[in-house]
Amino acid sequence: MSHIPYGYKIENGKALIDEEKANKVKKLFLGYLRGLSLLAAVKEAGIDTYHGTAGKMLRNRRYLGDDYYPAIIDGDTFEKAEAERIKRATALGRVWEKKEKAEDPYFPTTFKVGVVEQKYKNPLKQAEYAYSLIESEGAMNGSQ
Repeated sequence: MSHIPYGYKIENGKALIDEEKANKVKKLFLGYLRGLSLLAAVKEAGIDTYHGTAGKMLRNRRYLGDDYYPAIIDGDTFEKAEAERIKRATALGRVWEKKEKAEDPYFPTTFKVGVVEQKYKNPLKQAEYAYSLIESEGAMNGSQ
């Protein structure tokens, strides 16, 4: 099984809410929504973790509940926290639009190799010699 999200425990194969940790998760969401920075909210909630992990906690949809995990956070709180996270990221210039995919570069796939006339006992020397016999048929820009 994968990592168990903070706020849950597994007993007899079932995910259960760890009340103490779940309360800290709720405090994290509420502190963040009150305007605290992510690190200040996690610190106030009493969770010892890093900025990146705290950010992932805010985006973890398992806290809404699913077939395996019971809900810790209601949907309204979760959506407000996500909207706030996006608002802050946008204000800091940390939201990037998807770029259109550039055309795939052309690489020649046709080439010819001269006749292998020399044989070396050292396989590295033989490979070096064989590679020296390759004559490219296509140019890098796609022209022939």
